[in-house]
Amino acid sequence: MSATGTRRLTTAQALVRFLAAQYTERDGVRHRLIAGTWGIFGHGNVAGVGQALVEYGGVMPFHQGRNEQAMVHAAVGYARQLNRLSAQAVTTSIGPGATNLVTGAALATVNRLPVLLLPGDYFASHAAGPLLQQLEHPVEADVSVNDALRPVSRYFDRINRPEALLASALRAMRVLADPAETGAVTLALPQDVQAEAFDWPEEFFADRVWRVRRPAPDPEELTEAVRALRAARRPLIVAGGGVHHSEAETALTALVDATGIPVASTQAGKGALRHDHPADLGGIGHTGTAVADDLARTADLVIGVGTRYSDFTTASGTLFQDPGVRFLNLNITAFDAHKLAARTLVCDARAGLTALAEALTGHRVPSSYEDEYRAGRSRWEEKVRAAFRADDDSAVPTQTQVLGALDAVVGDEDVVINAAGSLPGDLHKLWRSRSPRQYHLEYGYSCMGYEIPAALGVQQAAPGTAVWALVGDGTYLMNPTEIVTAVQENLPVKLVLVQNHGYASIGGLSESVGAERFGTDYRHRAADGTFTGAPLPVDLAANAASLGMDVLRAKTVRELREALSTARAATRPTCVHVETEAARDALPAEAWWDVPVAEVSAREPVNDARARYEQAVADRRHHL
Repeated sequence: MSATGTRRLTTAQALVRFLAAQYTERDGVRHRLIAGTWGIFGHGNVAGVGQALVEYGGVMPFHQGRNEQAMVHAAVGYARQLNRLSAQAVTTSIGPGATNLVTGAALATVNRLPVLLLPGDYFASHAAGPLLQQLEHPVEADVSVNDALRPVSRYFDRINRPEALLASALRAMRVLADPAETGAVTLALPQDVQAEAFDWPEEFFADRVWRVRRPAPDPEELTEAVRALRAARRPLIVAGGGVHHSEAETALTALVDATGIPVASTQAGKGALRHDHPADLGGIGHTGTAVADDLARTADLVIGVGTRYSDFTTASGTLFQDPGVRFLNLNITAFDAHKLAARTLVCDARAGLTALAEALTGHRVPSSYEDEYRAGRSRWEEKVRAAFRADDDSAVPTQTQVLGALDAVVGDEDVVINAAGSLPGDLHKLWRSRSPRQYHLEYGYSCMGYEIPAALGVQQAAPGTAVWALVGDGTYLMNPTEIVTAVQENLPVKLVLVQNHGYASIGGLSESVGAERFGTDYRHRAADGTFTGAPLPVDLAANAASLGMDVLRAKTVRELREALSTARAATRPTCVHVETEAARDALPAEAWWDVPVAEVSAREPVNDARARYEQAVADRRHHL
C-alpha cells in the first residue's frame, strides 16, 4: 500500500489480481469469468505476466502449454463446455508466440466463444528498439505483429501506459461476458509496461459480477412470429449452437412436445434434442440426414434458433426450395437474426422459446406432417444401424464402424470432440447425441489440430467426465503437442486416432472437382512424381506413446471395442490407434456445397465436374 485507497503493483500484477476477482452470473449462479491462465513464456512476458502469475498463484491457476495456438483451442473448449459463462486467458511472448495466436483467435470469434489473449509487445517507450522478434514498419511506428489480431478479435487494445488498463480491462470483461458480442479479446502488453509499477485504486480489485442477460423478445416481434407459426403448414426448426449456449434445450423440448414442430440441427446445435426424440431429424445441410434435408426443401417456414446459417447449413443457398418459404430467426445477435430476410426475434434463446411455447398454446402441426417426418426418421435410423454394423468382428473396421463401436461404449454424459477431416460429415449424419454437451464439433472454423487441446479444456471444465478426441492422421500431425500437457496435468483424455493414410475429406473433394486427389495422400513418391502406392513408414501410435500417452492398438473390430472400453475406464491419458479400411463407406452427401470448379481445362475430369457444378449452382436462391 502506498497511499490510502491504493495498492502499488506492476501492471501485470494488477491485471492478474483484477482477473481473479471477475465473475459472471446467470439465473442466480455465479462463475469465475477467468478461471485460469495458459502460458508459454519468453522475453516478452516472462518478467511481467509470468512473474505476476507466480505472485498470485494462489488465486489464478496456471496451465503450461506447448503450442500457442493449441492453448487458445484448449481455452475455447473450456468455455464451450461451460456455456460461455467461464473462460480462460492465454499469455505469450512477443513475435512468433503472439502471431501463433491468430488462428485460435479466429476460431474463437467465428464460433462466438470467449477467450482472453495477453500477448507481449514491443517497448512502449521505444527505448530498446528494434527488439528481438519486433516487426519494424518504416512509416507506422506504432504497428506490431499483434495488430494481426485486430480483425479476429472482438475487442483489441494495446496498453501503452499502466493507467490505461483501468478502462480497458473493464471493456474487455464486458465483451467476454456479453453473449451477443463475445469472442476473442486481446490486450497487447508492452513488456516494459508489464513491469512498470503504479498506484492502483483498491476498487479495481474488488469482486465484480458481470450479469449475463436473458433479454425477452419484443412483444410486437413475438406477435408477428406467432402469427407466422400458426399459418405455417410445414414449419421446421433449425437448432444452432445458441440453443446450447443459452441452456435452452429444455425449453426447446417443451415447445416441440406441445406443437410437433420437427428439429434439424447444425453441427454446433446437434444434441439440442436427444437423438431418440420423435421430432429430432438429426443434422441439416451438406452433411445432414436425408430426412432433415428432404423436409428442408419443402418447409414453408424455417425457424432458426441460435444459428448463423453457414454455407454447410444452407447447402450454399440451395436447400430451402419451397417457392413461398420464409424465415423466422430467434437469435441474441441482431446480425444473425436478420439473415435470409427473416422475421426476427432478437432475444435470448431460452426466453424466446419459452415465450413462443406459451403463445402457441393449443397449436399443433398437421398429424400428416408428423407421420411423414417420423417415417423419415425410421428410414434414416436403418441407415445408421447399417453403417455402424460390423458383421465380421475379425475384419479391419471402416470409419463408420469405428463410430459404431464408440457409440456402444460412451455414456450419456461423455463428450466427443472433432473439428476437421472426413469425421465431421460422418458424425453429423450418424452420431446419436444423448445429452446436450456430448457432441462437440468445432465446425465454424473447422480447424485441424483443435481436437486434442480442446479435449484438455473440456476435461478441465468437466472433471470426472470421459472426454474423447477423435482425430484422423492428418489432423493428428497438425497439433499433437498438448498430449504432453495432458500427461503433465494428469488429464485423462481419450484419443481415438484413426489412421487412413491421407486427407480423406479433401481427397474426396479434390476428386469431385477434377483435381484427382492431388497432394492429399500419404504415400511414397517415385522419381517422376507419381505415387507408388506404398504407405509411408510412419507410426503415429508410437509417436503418441513417446509423448507420454498409454497406447492401445486395435487391428480388428473386436480389438477396437475392447480398446475403447479399456480407454473409457482409464485414469490417465490414453490413445486408441486404429487403421481403417482404405475404402471409405461414408454415406453420400444429401445436399450440395459450393466449391467452384475451373471453368476451362484440358482435363476431362475437370470439365465433367464443371458441368455438374453449373447444374447445381442453378438451384441457388437469394432469399429476399
